[in-house]
Amino acid sequence: MEAIFFLVLQILKLYSYIVIANVIISWLVAFNVLNTQNRFVYSVLDLTYRLTEPFLNKIRHFLPNLGTLDISPVILLLLIWFIEMCMKLYVAPLIF
Repeated sequence: MEAIFFLVLQILKLYSYIVIANVIISWLVAFNVLNTQNRFVYSVLDLTYRLTEPFLNKIRHFLPNLGTLDISPVILLLLIWFIEMCMKLYVAPLIF
């Protein structure tokens, strides 16, 4: 049971890194620092987009339209952090 607990925590941590990478890469593409015609850049951007977009779209449905400002990754990172803290505070004492 402990192994599953730590595995879920590590998956949440890895997913938060993927969300951060998606934001940074999309900024670099928007400011023409990276070119999406490069196959490696395109494949990394596509991978992070496919992994994060389903959750970000669900969050965007609940947020008001803020124009060009997209705060859905921040909300997603806060939700991941909240889940991690709840697991550490409420699930960990039951396991250990």
